[in-house]
Amino acid sequence: MLCGPCRLLWASVPPGAALAAALLSSLVRCSLLEPRDPVATVLSPYFGTKTRYEDVNPGLLSGPEAPWRDPELLEGACTPVQLVALIRHGTRYPTAKQIRKLRQLHGLLQARGPGDDGVGSAGSRDLGAALADWPLWYADWMDGQLVEKGRQDMRQLALRLASLFPTLFSRENYGRLQLITSSKHRCVDSGAAFLQGLWQHYHPGLPPPDVEDMECGPPKINDKLMRFFDHCEKFLAEVERNATALYHVEAFKTGPEMQNILQKVAAALKVPVNDLNADLIQVAFFTCSFDLAIKGIKSPWCDVFDIDDAKVLEYLNDLKQYWKRGYGYTINSRSSCTLFQNIFQHLDTAVEQKQRSQAVSSPVILQFGHAETLLPLLSLMGYFKDKEPLTAYNYKEQMHRKFRSGHIVPYASNLIFVLYHCENAKTPEEEFQVQLLLNEKVLPLAHSQETVSLYEDLKNHYKDILQSCHTSEECQLAKVNSTSDEL
Repeated sequence: MLCGPCRLLWASVPPGAALAAALLSSLVRCSLLEPRDPVATVLSPYFGTKTRYEDVNPGLLSGPEAPWRDPELLEGACTPVQLVALIRHGTRYPTAKQIRKLRQLHGLLQARGPGDDGVGSAGSRDLGAALADWPLWYADWMDGQLVEKGRQDMRQLALRLASLFPTLFSRENYGRLQLITSSKHRCVDSGAAFLQGLWQHYHPGLPPPDVEDMECGPPKINDKLMRFFDHCEKFLAEVERNATALYHVEAFKTGPEMQNILQKVAAALKVPVNDLNADLIQVAFFTCSFDLAIKGIKSPWCDVFDIDDAKVLEYLNDLKQYWKRGYGYTINSRSSCTLFQNIFQHLDTAVEQKQRSQAVSSPVILQFGHAETLLPLLSLMGYFKDKEPLTAYNYKEQMHRKFRSGHIVPYASNLIFVLYHCENAKTPEEEFQVQLLLNEKVLPLAHSQETVSLYEDLKNHYKDILQSCHTSEECQLAKVNSTSDEL
């Protein structure tokens, strides 16, 4: 069990405050009651998109394959008839670009003069010397590939979902599973690992066959859905390739908060501050996270930073996600319309089939993508939006922001739409209802602050996106390029 029932109290709470409280609760519910991870560092909550899934769901540390049923999940007369899941790949290696930066930083430490390789005041070797001798085991070939821990993330997620929704993941439905994936190896491999987890659920103790030989077949690549941002010319021109689009990210790198960390790290490592920059500091911070996530070790890289540093570095990462994938520019989220509409096409088909007393042809649809797939979609749906935009100049004011990427899209994060058919519905509208889950916890609906919605009400709330958001128009470049929609 992840944790005991923790129901939300809605009485006498304003709707806006209720939604904010519920979102926060859905992210950190019961975490104080969970067993502590002996390997986890105090920095773990601040790794942004490099955060481990178990740091968002700490109960997994004691039972990673045991399902936890959110008490808000529908049951009784309402039975799930379809599940559409958008899943981020599992834990991965650093990219080749990150590895090159780490190698550059490691070289700076190894190039220190003889007098710099000293002994600390307590008689221990200084941190710079310890890091210079710490094995640099990352290689260019790793380049963002899925690691074994990432495969385990997926296998265990499959076991939990199959146990949580047994009728949808029944053995009879196995051949009707639909799996879609990004073309990136870490996503393709995540889909394959998920299928291996399902095989383990159906055939405990038996080794799984090759994915190609499984009844449902391997995941099908569809980058227009799972990497929609690569196919949106307006996004590419106005954000991805626009040197000024991430102005606030670059400004924060040279701002007082980051400069303070630069000075502290230079002194701790005994290297000239002019040899360091914000990118090298960030890669050192992420190396702590990679060593923890991949190998389960707390490396000396973690000792370079304290919690105050971690909060600043988390904000730097969140700034990038906000301006490139979130609310910073309208096209970030509007480029995901096709994916959002695709999800509702599946749900519509299931509703129509049930209304005709037919079996649902695709009871489970699994789509494997990236943090860059999930964040724009959640932004499109109106989640985790702060009153004021994140900028280079309001770090302190944003200390309690909703938009914290590590709490929203850690490794293996998932957004799940569950369609229910309710037998004893009083009206035709009440017959089909929907719940959303984010990282296996019920997510309150943005339009009602409730934990369940009539399907037609949900469609009506998102009518503009479903009917008026056309990717060909949204992504078409204007004659004069502009980012005038900056918040």
